[in-house]
Amino acid sequence: MAEEQKSILANPAPLGLVGFGFTTVMLSLINAGVLPKGGEPVVLPLAFAFGGLVQMLAGLMEFRTGNTFGTVAFLSYGAFWWWFTFLILLGSHGVLDLSQAGSTIAVALLMWGVFTLYMWIASFRLSKALWWVFLTLWVTFFLLGFGSLLGAHDLTRAGGWVGLVCGLLAMYTSFALVTNSTFGKTVLPLGAPCCS
Repeated sequence: MAEEQKSILANPAPLGLVGFGFTTVMLSLINAGVLPKGGEPVVLPLAFAFGGLVQMLAGLMEFRTGNTFGTVAFLSYGAFWWWFTFLILLGSHGVLDLSQAGSTIAVALLMWGVFTLYMWIASFRLSKALWWVFLTLWVTFFLLGFGSLLGAHDLTRAGGWVGLVCGLLAMYTSFALVTNSTFGKTVLPLGAPCCS
């Protein structure tokens, strides 16, 4: 009887994390006021392809590995980037009338914050690096949501700065996962989980 070969699957998390992180850094630089608002059209194709499509592909690959957290996270945040892209594109071309939608968009951002808060609670069983990514992400969503709802530009700008930290943390986590996998040992630390 022939021995069954076990298939070795690559870890899709680094791909999803870099797609998320790179796109988040770019948009956060605009929200923080480092880059001009006029640069947003540059972010939209990136958000659609790298932030959206690549994360969704990573989510499907996480499903294949049996990782519920990765599946939910990457598919959800990939869909977030598609929502953001379509909202801006369709709104700026008059397909959607967003003139009275400010408070609804703000509440949607707050709901993303609520979703991210419960994902952060689940991340207590994951690496410290991922815990920090989700902590800074729910704070970002709440700052952006309340900034939009209250017309408080300082909150939006603060959301941009926290989002920048979040995106850089996600990129570091991706870098560490790829490097550690390539070297076959821990080269870059990810930190032990808060709860075991």
